[in-house]
Amino acid sequence: MSNTATPNSPTQDSTVPLAQQRQRNLPATAAFDWLAAGWRDLWNKPLPSLAYGVAVFGVSLGIVWGLIALGMDYILFPALAGFMVVGPLLAIGLYAKSHALETDAPVRLGRMIMVRAKSGPQVLFTGTILCLLILAWIRAAVIVYALFFGLRPFPGLDDVAAMLFTTPIGWAMLIVGTAIGGLFAAFSFAISVFAVPRLYDERTDAFTAMGTSISMVWNNLPVMIAWGAIVLLLFLLSVATGLVGLILVFPLLGHATWHGYRAMK
Repeated sequence: MSNTATPNSPTQDSTVPLAQQRQRNLPATAAFDWLAAGWRDLWNKPLPSLAYGVAVFGVSLGIVWGLIALGMDYILFPALAGFMVVGPLLAIGLYAKSHALETDAPVRLGRMIMVRAKSGPQVLFTGTILCLLILAWIRAAVIVYALFFGLRPFPGLDDVAAMLFTTPIGWAMLIVGTAIGGLFAAFSFAISVFAVPRLYDERTDAFTAMGTSISMVWNNLPVMIAWGAIVLLLFLLSVATGLVGLILVFPLLGHATWHGYRAMK
């Protein structure tokens, strides 16, 4: 009997390099298959998913309103970017629904909110790490602003576009800030995209789940780049709608991420 592990085998052959074990040879177009599967899960017993999306929209709107009311609008943009960091964690209830649909288990909003992950507290530990990563990104964004504009107060949301797009310093800050933000985004995407689904689905620890997620992303770059682009585009569309789009987009991406995890497992 052959000892070679198949892509979906839960066991690993120690004679096969880890990179080869994590290689799924999926084309970039597989990301659209995940999205289609997520769309089907969304509209299969849709009310719990849509209620979940409404809750995420309400919390997001409250955070944005709070930052503006407290005069902290200068961190609004990095905070919105940080939303994508914790997105996989917030979507854990959607993974629970997709898993229930796979196993013909009852789908209830209560079970999606009070999720019992197989890894237990490790999910909370992972959430703490992701929140620290958001704080680091926000601090880096403030430092980048200070390096280019010194002690100049943030001009407010009405005037920030003119400051950034009509001055050489603004363009320089955009280039540097985008490069630094891209590094934060790539790292956070890699450690979290499959880590939280695995913590829900298997009994493991946070660092193993995050390390496995990084390995899966690195060894399947074509499909993961395509998936990252889809997530970014849909999130930007949600922002363009004043976050209302999250009501539909967030559950769609949550269900689709579960199917991406199952394809990579």
